Amino acid sequence: MAQWQMPAGDNPVRTAVRFPMKLAIRLQTDQGEMEAMTENISANGLLFVGEELPPIEARIEFTIAMPSAVMGTDKDVTIHCIGRVVRHYLQGGQKKAAAVIDEYFLKA
Repeated sequence: MAQWQMPAGDNPVRTAVRFPMKLAIRLQTDQGEMEAMTENISANGLLFVGEELPPIEARIEFTIAMPSAVMGTDKDVTIHCIGRVVRHYLQGGQKKAAAVIDEYFLKA
């Protein structure tokens, strides 16, 4: 069962710059595939919205195409990420989850 929390504001420990980006992603989880939409992404994690969310501490995998403008490259950069969900909350009627990215790999 989801543990819904209200966000506590900015996290003073957060050090990575967050990029507000709405990108569709397909999460691979032990519960199966889940569709979601990112709200923001950093080198350390992401915030995403979905009708169905993986449980807290669930392992997730996803591949995302980061826009060239954000990456400072000529072409979009595809990144495969492995992480875990660290919290859920409900905001404006939307189910949101924050995840930490533990590993990532650039794909050619």
